[in-house]
Amino acid sequence: MDNIGLIGTASILVAGLTIAIGSIAPALGEGKALSQALLSLAQQPDEANTIIRTLFVGMALVESTAIYCFVVSLILVFANPFWNYVIAHSGS
Repeated sequence: MDNIGLIGTASILVAGLTIAIGSIAPALGEGKALSQALLSLAQQPDEANTIIRTLFVGMALVESTAIYCFVVSLILVFANPFWNYVIAHSGS
């Protein structure tokens, strides 16, 4: 396999692993946050507005980790910085 094919294959594999591994922790964190928020709402229904507002802010922060992994995957697939280097040195 030539260098261009190797870089392409590695980029796609690493992008897939980034999404797979990088979305596990946010999914678990969001599930834990939601279950705790529902438990808090069941115990203190009068504080629903505060609990829900805090829940949404926390979930947005947790979800940002998965979004960063998605952006890294897009960069690896579509704007890989190694492409120009390999193409320039391959003579193609």
